[in-house]
Amino acid sequence: MAAKYRREDAKAYARENMRGIWAAALTPFKDDLSIDEAGYTKNLVHWFDDLAIDGAFISGKQGEFFAMSVPERKRTFEIAVAAADGRGATIMSCSDQNMDVVIDLAKHAEAIGADYIVVHAPLLHFVHDQDETLYQYYKYISEQVNIGIALWSHPDSGYLMSPELCARIADLPNIVAIKYSVPRPMYQKLTEIAGDKLIVSTASEEEWLDNIIELDWQVYLCSSPPYLIQTKWDRRMRDYTDLAFAGEHAKARTVRDSLDPVRKAMKSTRPADKPQASQKYWQTILGQAGGPVRRPMLPLTEPEKAAIRAAFDTCGLKLGPAAAAE
Repeated sequence: MAAKYRREDAKAYARENMRGIWAAALTPFKDDLSIDEAGYTKNLVHWFDDLAIDGAFISGKQGEFFAMSVPERKRTFEIAVAAADGRGATIMSCSDQNMDVVIDLAKHAEAIGADYIVVHAPLLHFVHDQDETLYQYYKYISEQVNIGIALWSHPDSGYLMSPELCARIADLPNIVAIKYSVPRPMYQKLTEIAGDKLIVSTASEEEWLDNIIELDWQVYLCSSPPYLIQTKWDRRMRDYTDLAFAGEHAKARTVRDSLDPVRKAMKSTRPADKPQASQKYWQTILGQAGGPVRRPMLPLTEPEKAAIRAAFDTCGLKLGPAAAAE
């Protein structure tokens, strides 16, 4: 498959096309723990067609990449590209501690027509002054592929990349964006010093509206709320996003705030040590393919499922006439 753009055009392509709401996909597994390919496709098509989600983040931490083989991760990329064709865009998580795996996944993503890749900042054992190591890490990856690359800094790495370091890395031609899971002052500073060459975003849905209004952000990149707090008949995240982009800020806030009971229902019943399992069960309630988790993640207990179901039933999220009757 021909590349969608040249390496030197990656920033311009992303600035024009990496917009709106992007969702981080959970990977549905069957009872035998194989990938539920039909269920995965169904989920993605539903997100693009029914929920008007603009892009899908594939096989990240939400998607349990750490519990999948490299061939399985490549297969999820292929499923996503096929499902997104003509519907939306894709960003493939190539994160791994092994650089050979990162490059292998990156080249596969580029070869099959993915729009972008994302690479998590690595664990750096015994390294306390990380900046030069990280710059060279991303520089090496950027030189191996033409596809646009998103950085990803999160406390899971054991450190946070500074705004200044991110701005330096953003000078590389195909570094196009960052999922910056950091306190707001840090991502606000990065937006100020490098927003002209790096699309900045974070995973907090609750901060998304303020970031559109106050920081002129163009993309939510990304987590699971876009397909967990919305249904075909109740697209309030899409609605408040579109209102905000149109400058209707007061209306957008009203719609955003109306989702608070849904947010509370999810958060109050989510066991701290079972994020994927609880979200997959919520997906199942919504009629999406969820399924079990793979080790080392833990499954829900029956009482935990009952608590989630009870919270869902009172949160006010509309399932539609057919689903509600079931």
